[in-house]
Amino acid sequence: MPPSERSPLLLAGLLATAGVAHFAAPRQFDATIPRALPGEPRTWTYASGAVELALAAGVALPRTRRVAALATAAFFVGVFPANVQMAVDWRRRPAPLRVAALARLPLQVPLVLWARSVGRG
Repeated sequence: MPPSERSPLLLAGLLATAGVAHFAAPRQFDATIPRALPGEPRTWTYASGAVELALAAGVALPRTRRVAALATAAFFVGVFPANVQMAVDWRRRPAPLRVAALARLPLQVPLVLWARSVGRG
């Protein structure tokens, strides 16, 4: 399978894995929900997991891939505040955890660019 066909499936797999994780281990995601959002963190955790699963399905299917991949790029931008919240909350954790939380911030950029690339075909 050429890389151009593999990339959308890898992105779909990443999204599906993350989506399932939101339901399998929601507590870790609840902690990253910005406190400024209304409602319960668990609701946001489940909603974002469901969105990731829907995006995964859309990216996996050639017919919906373009729209789903561009929506994925927007989603990655939209969840950036949760990554910032995590970095702020974890600033007093052990060094490896702090580094992991901080490393997530710049990693959002290649994820957005990857999704845009898949959307462009």
